[in-house]
Amino acid sequence: MRQILFAAFIALAVSITLTPLLIKLFTRQGFGQEIRVDGPESHQAKRGTPTMGGIAILVGMWAGYLGAHAVGLRYDGNRPSASGLLVLGLASALGVVGFLDDFIKLRKQRNLGLSATGKLIGQFGAAIIFGILALRFPGQTGLTPGSKHLSIVRDIATVSFGVIVFLLVVCFLVLAWSNAVNITDGLDGLAAGSMGMALGAYMIITCWQYTNSCASRPGVGCYNVRDPLDLAVVCAAGAAACVGFLWWNAAPARIFMGDTGSLALGGLLAGLSVTTRTVLLMVVVGAVFVAEITSVLLQIIVFRTTRNRLFKMAPFHHHFELSKWAETTVIIRFWLLAGVAAAAGLMLFYSEYLAAIG
Repeated sequence: MRQILFAAFIALAVSITLTPLLIKLFTRQGFGQEIRVDGPESHQAKRGTPTMGGIAILVGMWAGYLGAHAVGLRYDGNRPSASGLLVLGLASALGVVGFLDDFIKLRKQRNLGLSATGKLIGQFGAAIIFGILALRFPGQTGLTPGSKHLSIVRDIATVSFGVIVFLLVVCFLVLAWSNAVNITDGLDGLAAGSMGMALGAYMIITCWQYTNSCASRPGVGCYNVRDPLDLAVVCAAGAAACVGFLWWNAAPARIFMGDTGSLALGGLLAGLSVTTRTVLLMVVVGAVFVAEITSVLLQIIVFRTTRNRLFKMAPFHHHFELSKWAETTVIIRFWLLAGVAAAAGLMLFYSEYLAAIG
């Protein structure tokens, strides 16, 4: 537990101090965000705000994770695990894809970076490598970071995949979650605040999995997760890095996370859902992100079939802006919904445990 606290403290300190340095550097270099011309008119005032702030989140996460383990060596703490490194590796790989997308936008002074094909290749490549490695590195009890079973709160024994289908599922998860967080990152602090709550919930979940691990406390209701405590360190570092970045990203934002941050954070959610055996539970904990990407899909389907718009603008946080809600009102209410979703996920997780132990 000491490592979890150190991870959070280090990640917060690094993120909150590195972000203003990035603001100064990117402002000097002219790395300002281009705003989509078909977006809300009020957003045009944000043109030129520095972007690629996701670098601070990624650096903060890694600093928190590695720093916590460095401190842990003094107290016989756990060493970096396969699960923790794989999840952070997936987030970092997607962060690189996002960085390339952001950098091309800035260089060409437009709102389009990597082509859709180029971005998909990067996302699928990262997902396949993660999926292959997740089925390797068995621990002392034979558990690998990932499982070929579908999972809700734990593996469903009756639903199993072959390797190819498992890789396709991982590709879908990575694509869905990275794009969902990317779409949500359309208002100042919305994605960072919502991510902080989701990761906070998963820190509690992974701590509970560690306390009731089948490796240390076999019995009814125990959890077969390879490295739950190390995943708790990852969650603590990720949540704290988001909070540190949010200090500067809250409305009115002085910097945006860009695709560098949003794709990385989406990859973090996808990786955690696989390594904690909670693929479907993540849909509840991250319900705000699910709702955001669903609003875009519904908008496309309804418009193509009826030539009418379901929302004034998608993703639907813009619908509320165009309905005369202040931007800060939309953000705070979405944060409240993110908190409710995280709490609902925790309740489902714990209620399943109570049902398991009878």
